[in-house]
Amino acid sequence: MPTPAGNKRVKGISIFRPFVYGNVTTPIDPNKRPEGIDKDHSHAWKLYVKGVDDEDISYWLKKVQFQLHHSYNNALRTIEQPPFEVKETGWGEFELSIKLYFIPESGEKPQTIWHTLKIHPYGPDADRQRAERLPIVSQNYEEVIFNEPVEQFYEILTGGAEKSHKGKSGKAGSKQASIARNNHERRTAEIPERATADNVYSKETEGKELDRMKEAMRKVEEMTVKERKLLVERESLLENLREKEGPVPKKR
Repeated sequence: MPTPAGNKRVKGISIFRPFVYGNVTTPIDPNKRPEGIDKDHSHAWKLYVKGVDDEDISYWLKKVQFQLHHSYNNALRTIEQPPFEVKETGWGEFELSIKLYFIPESGEKPQTIWHTLKIHPYGPDADRQRAERLPIVSQNYEEVIFNEPVEQFYEILTGGAEKSHKGKSGKAGSKQASIARNNHERRTAEIPERATADNVYSKETEGKELDRMKEAMRKVEEMTVKERKLLVERESLLENLREKEGPVPKKR
């Protein structure tokens, strides 16, 4: 049976799209406490899924479901348009699932990722962060991979969906089509060249991390050579002692 035209896949092609997910948490100031918040809640937080450097991801991501802790009312929150985020207050940390639903044209099944909501500072600077009531950011970089996407979805991912924005006349000359075309042309899986205060994921950061890994591997290699040399010296010393002292008598 032939494959329907809309379901025909682009063989041998994999396309990835980067995104970030996580939470930002801010301690609630007791002197400026908003009304209606549970008296036990000590922090306000925001969960989110967004593009690296805040670029648009809604052309491939349809909606996001956040499964919060069961103690929250309406614990399953579904966000069907950007920004894909949930704002709440609370007092504790918990693990939650985040389910990604792709646009209908993709023909792809939803994917689930996991995140631990962080509200407390950690590390050597934790005391200062706590004292100054600084926001706590817990964020992860991720890439979704579409293996052999269907042709229609491939066109959307690569910016070739101009045809779907043509007017009734069949020409893509309308204002809406022009905007859509420009947005498609900017679609890319590339991360920014430089890091910024709001985004650490960049080619610059990637390069520094690769340099750090290369330096670590070089040090490991140096240590390995050193240890091998010591082992040879110890084996040589042991052999000399055996020759001088003779064989070790066996216990009866």
